[in-house]
Amino acid sequence: MEINKKIQDKINDTFESMDAIETVKVSPFFKDKTMKRLFAEKEEEQLIWSWFSPKLQLATLVCFIVLNVLAFTQLNSNEHDSDINDFAETYGLSSGSGTSLFN
Repeated sequence: MEINKKIQDKINDTFESMDAIETVKVSPFFKDKTMKRLFAEKEEEQLIWSWFSPKLQLATLVCFIVLNVLAFTQLNSNEHDSDINDFAETYGLSSGSGTSLFN
């Protein structure tokens, strides 16, 4: 019985505290201020990638293309083939009649 009375007292205290709740007075511009803060955070995230501008992207693309062209021309040169053949002969990897990926 004593446990039931303690529980009932707690329930009554809870209901009494709910009666003490009043309406909250909010500034009429609260929503505008909150939205401004949310969008300000999104703008800061965009500033992180702002240094990678289209001009820098174009310059990076040109560098990659030039490097790829240089690498391709070096790959097709005869000097490269002779270097591979010398390497293969040195380590005994050459096969007389086999095909090569670089021919």
